[in-house]
Amino acid sequence: MKIRKNDSVIVLSGDDRGKTGKVLKVFPEEDRIIVEGVNFIKRHMRATQKNPKGGILEKESPIAASKVLFQCPKCGANARVGRKIIQAQDSGETNRVRICKKCGEIV
Repeated sequence: MKIRKNDSVIVLSGDDRGKTGKVLKVFPEEDRIIVEGVNFIKRHMRATQKNPKGGILEKESPIAASKVLFQCPKCGANARVGRKIIQAQDSGETNRVRICKKCGEIV
């Protein structure tokens, strides 16, 4: 999965199309993510010691990762995420890094 926690994304389809938000949680085995301020659901909660008032709570629910597009923090454009292998000059180690497909900058 190319989208990670704390990435900024824009929603491409569904009721929340066009909204942007930060990724709060990633579920790679289900290919779903939770985005801040997107896809709210209502939960009827019984009163407990943790939540003494109870009632109807609104919270974000997961959406498919294929319905969002990464927003590059460097160029600000909506872009796909690529991977590049970079070799360190002094030690010769190789590292995989994520790059923006539009500007080519390391994310």
